[in-house]
Amino acid sequence: MYGFIIGRIEEIEENLVCLNCNNVGYEIYIPDSVKQKLPPTGEEIKLYTYLNVREDALILFGFLTKEDKHLFKLLLTVSGIGPKGALSILSVMTPQELKFAILAGDDKQISKAPGVGKKMAQKLIIELKDKIDLSETLAEQVVPESEIDNSARNDAISALTALGYSATESMKAVSSVTITPEMDAEDIIKLALKKLAF
Repeated sequence: MYGFIIGRIEEIEENLVCLNCNNVGYEIYIPDSVKQKLPPTGEEIKLYTYLNVREDALILFGFLTKEDKHLFKLLLTVSGIGPKGALSILSVMTPQELKFAILAGDDKQISKAPGVGKKMAQKLIIELKDKIDLSETLAEQVVPESEIDNSARNDAISALTALGYSATESMKAVSSVTITPEMDAEDIIKLALKKLAF
């Protein structure tokens, strides 16, 4: 119903922002990751919104980008996860971190969200893994994805995981490396370890 709302920030609470749009105050629930990026009170902002309709209430949820809103809606497709659960997950993880955790099958990372247990995290991974696009999630590369040896990338991720890094950390580190076609797994691991050192 509401694709986005542009308004002046009147109040910022724990997980809520009130936007003044043409002298109407819209209370919009936001994840903690959005709250940290909000400008100060009195500034204007655009939030992409999702309207949740319940018997007793109409509740708006807001996000800084269309992609974040899309990920929130994807979380809602998992049976057992409602808007509050999805907001809880996006409050402890950025959308990018959540995508990496899903692709890496890292249920420990996802289950850190309040109210999300190991079984729910595993269910979320199973239901969403095929809906997350790896090429969009990975950092931009110097050369097209098709020209890169994916086996070298996967070997590097596996090796980092064997060294004790979580699957999510390993995937993020490897994705932050600029990979060229002539690089092998060992080259990728060396560069990824430098990223993990910081």
